[in-house]
Amino acid sequence: MTISRGQMSKQTEKQGKKVAKVMREYKKGDLKIGKSKKNVKNRKQAIAIALSEAGISKKRRKNGRKK
Repeated sequence: MTISRGQMSKQTEKQGKKVAKVMREYKKGDLKIGKSKKNVKNRKQAIAIALSEAGISKKRRKNGRKK
């Protein structure tokens, strides 16, 4: 579930930076799950958190337009 270049171009620059920041936190092992302060262990979960924080819906990310 990687984000391709075609999908990245549909995001604003600010959203792309937010996603990149969250994924860096995940790779370092610093990304936490909500208020529980537990580390994220699943890559798909990290992607969901990144998209949520950036304000990108999953439907829009998959096919480029909002449903």
